[in-house]
Amino acid sequence: MATRDSMGSWLDGGSGGHQGRGERGSGLGLPAEGPGSLARLPRRLAALAVDWVACLAVSAVLFPSVADGVALLRGDPLATLAVFAVENLVLVGTLGNTLGHRLLGLRVVPLAPARGSGALPGAPGLVRALARTVLLCVVIPAVVWDADGRGLHDRAAGTAIVRR
Repeated sequence: MATRDSMGSWLDGGSGGHQGRGERGSGLGLPAEGPGSLARLPRRLAALAVDWVACLAVSAVLFPSVADGVALLRGDPLATLAVFAVENLVLVGTLGNTLGHRLLGLRVVPLAPARGSGALPGAPGLVRALARTVLLCVVIPAVVWDADGRGLHDRAAGTAIVRR
């Protein structure tokens, strides 16, 4: 019969993700603190909120679906998502940041340089930005993180959101 002692190894919990790995982002070749370090969740969420409000405003002006109610909520929901996708694809692919990222001191960087991407130095390029944007719009990959705090959309695209 199994005893509590024989099951204790998994009942006590895992290693917590950071034991034996060093500081956050060190496995990616990024500094633990300061410019170039992985961005923390509150700042990333604030940048997302800025981007989403801007997309709501564009959608309300260009694609209104209701005539009454709060001005920002008058746009078509799918049009808002499309504006968000285009903003992310174009701005992240060419400049390395969205409006929200820029205002909050963040940027998206490729972890390995892509050859012939046509992007500015430090920008991920349109192919990586496309993969990242599609997965970001699906939502689920963006809310599942690895031990470093990178979303699955960033892992799949080979990118990371870092402090500027």
